[in-house]
Amino acid sequence: QGPLVESGGGSVQAGGSLRITCAGSGDTYYRHDISWFRQDPGQVREFVAGISPGGKRTYYADSVKGRFTISRVDAKKTVYLQMNDLKPEDTATYYCAACRGGHCSVIPDVNVWGQGTQVTVSS
Repeated sequence: QGPLVESGGGSVQAGGSLRITCAGSGDTYYRHDISWFRQDPGQVREFVAGISPGGKRTYYADSVKGRFTISRVDAKKTVYLQMNDLKPEDTATYYCAACRGGHCSVIPDVNVWGQGTQVTVSS
């Protein structure tokens, strides 16, 4: 799996929406689960959402279920995270991650990390 590059972060008020994007590269992208993790300074990096190759399977952290939607367009080697009804506690740096092992929700399974994109939600 080649580099992952995130984009689309920014600042929004509580209740608002943002979509962040992860652009992949390399042929192995198609065989990787791709996930989003997030981290606030001084906090542990936590899993947010993941998606299998082809988008057949998606999985979410309980804290974002019903508000966030992960999707992928493999022809563009791109994964999206649509975030609705944002809350101040969603404020964090969001990282894209690729896992070769078929599920991508724990840090030890991650093969490649992106550089992160900041999301700030004000109350």
